[in-house]
Amino acid sequence: MRRNLNEVIRLSDRQKERLVREIRAFYLDVRGEEIGIIEERQLLDLFCEHLAPIVYNKALDDSMRWLKEQVGNIEVDYYLLYKDVE
Repeated sequence: MRRNLNEVIRLSDRQKERLVREIRAFYLDVRGEEIGIIEERQLLDLFCEHLAPIVYNKALDDSMRWLKEQVGNIEVDYYLLYKDVE
């Protein structure tokens, strides 16, 4: 099932502005270039479209791995409660 990007990542205006500032600073500090507002927004959109779903899916996988570990721990704890019967 393919989700709409807006369902995967929702950035507030404040978050978008912060990320755009980071993109601007990167280009200026690392590349010595100034880029315009349109380019900043296009880069942010590109990252959100292609990188965000990868990060989102990785977070889901990490959560599932953690949950399985917790369920496994519960099962071990359950059997530790058993009393020896002869």
